[in-house]
Amino acid sequence: MNFRTTSRLLAVPAVLGLVALATAGPASAHVTVTASSSAAGAYTVLTFSAGHGCDGSPTTKMEISIPEQILNVTPTRTPFWDLEVQSEKLAEPVTDAHGAKVTERDAVVVFTATEPLPDGVRDTFELSVQLPDAEGETLAFPVIQSCEKGETAWTEVASDGNADELESPAPVLTVTAAEGSGHGAAAGAGDAASDDTENDADSSTKAAKAEDDDSNWMGAVGLGAGLLGAVAGGVALARTRRTS
Repeated sequence: MNFRTTSRLLAVPAVLGLVALATAGPASAHVTVTASSSAAGAYTVLTFSAGHGCDGSPTTKMEISIPEQILNVTPTRTPFWDLEVQSEKLAEPVTDAHGAKVTERDAVVVFTATEPLPDGVRDTFELSVQLPDAEGETLAFPVIQSCEKGETAWTEVASDGNADELESPAPVLTVTAAEGSGHGAAAGAGDAASDDTENDADSSTKAAKAEDDDSNWMGAVGLGAGLLGAVAGGVALARTRRTS
């Protein structure tokens, strides 16, 4: 891993969090991050957005530092940018979600412009990651934005979580509650299927009963018609005998 990049990203006070290494560009237009899902343990796509340069100077590089809770990163190929994933050794091996032993992690993703991004023109950078199973935890992604003239370190993290007062805040993401598990979803689907089966059975029973009622009614009508016919026949026979 590049020592210069690492030293700039990791030189932080222990209590106050990450501190800006440079201040350029308007504070009202920060580098931000959004996630397709923020659920604990979820696989998500993080989208970083930059909409300006360094005090008017075009952007030439974006260096995104990955929090230590995330082991692997898969960046999306972005037009006009070359990308590099820099790794670092772990102090102690860990076991990933697949049971494999991991001795290093993806620490920094660097997007280098093949053509500088003009000031005032927005671009985005996507990273696919798995979030840690840590509901309520806030993950910080310090970003160093290099330009043709100068750079901005979006690396400040508020100790109280309030980033409104920071001049160069790091993009942050808060992990939310885990979504329903696949087993739960399957159980729900099974319950729904059971309900559907019961509904179908009820419908069939009602239909059969209605059919029986119709049959009984038609039988009664037929019987009534037969009796009326018999009576009419008897009356006609009696009249015939009287006449004769």
